[in-house]
Amino acid sequence: MQFKTAGVIGAGAWGTALAQVAGWAGLDVLLQAREPEVVESIHARRVNEAFLPGIVLDDHVSVTADLADLGACDLILAVPPAQHMRSTLAAFAAHHRPGVPVVLCSKGIERGSLKLMTEVLAETLPDAPAAVLSGPSFAAEVARGLPSAVTLACADEALGEELMWTLSAPGFRPYLATDLIGAEVGGAIKNVLAIACGMSEGRGLGRSAHAALITRGFAEMTRMGVALGGQAETVAGLCGLGDLVLTCSSPQSRNMSLGLALGQGQTVEQALAGKRSVAEGYESAPAVRELAAKMGVDMPISLAVAALLNGETTVAAVIDNLLSRPLKVERH
Repeated sequence: MQFKTAGVIGAGAWGTALAQVAGWAGLDVLLQAREPEVVESIHARRVNEAFLPGIVLDDHVSVTADLADLGACDLILAVPPAQHMRSTLAAFAAHHRPGVPVVLCSKGIERGSLKLMTEVLAETLPDAPAAVLSGPSFAAEVARGLPSAVTLACADEALGEELMWTLSAPGFRPYLATDLIGAEVGGAIKNVLAIACGMSEGRGLGRSAHAALITRGFAEMTRMGVALGGQAETVAGLCGLGDLVLTCSSPQSRNMSLGLALGQGQTVEQALAGKRSVAEGYESAPAVRELAAKMGVDMPISLAVAALLNGETTVAAVIDNLLSRPLKVERH
């Protein structure tokens, strides 16, 4: 299959950046936006002022408000917030042509069902070959053409290789994998762990504590990935460890900035006030906690973040509880 056109569902910062990449890769791209002001801004000025200001979009990118317009595309990139993936794909189902691949580009675990995005896709668009794109990539940097590398996971290796070459562009380098579960788990859990790292930063606990949180958080991520049937090697790659390091190391991350505000004494409500973009870690933390209990996976950092976000504890108590845990042998 040769891909010539791509539809991007969701015109937030990441969806817009991926539309830019696909345009640079030579595809004719149709970006779907729910917000009328985004459609108007791109039509009038070639810029998504609401979510990615200052970035002029490639001439190959056009915009629409209507999901139905994406039905003619050869390839779909699905980029709505994870908690809206099911409703978005269900709305698109009537327009999807069987066999057209869907690349899932949102990171999270669905609340209630505790399902990964590939499972949501299988239930809403059962005739869509699935792929997952995940890795260390800030939208503004990708959209400016700065170098980045990501994992592109697809169970069908031949399709995955074609997608890899189709979506590669100057500065944007996908690496192929076949383990969709491992690719998804890393992207979902790193957002929760980034909140913990932000809290540590906000409390001034130092770089040693920050490094310890990343490393022990990676152990949690790996345990869950393997428990769900993924491969530890995948989680150790760009979509897991790579994304974890990036998201936990810069206030550009919405999740780390949320944790930073909490560590500095703000309430959850204050930290989230006025934010237009979603902090996926906030949305996914309750699902991660439930999934850890269901699978019997030890995830003390993730569970502590979920408890804090739910108002069950304080930042000081979280730190004390993590530091007072029994000593143990280091293993994943």
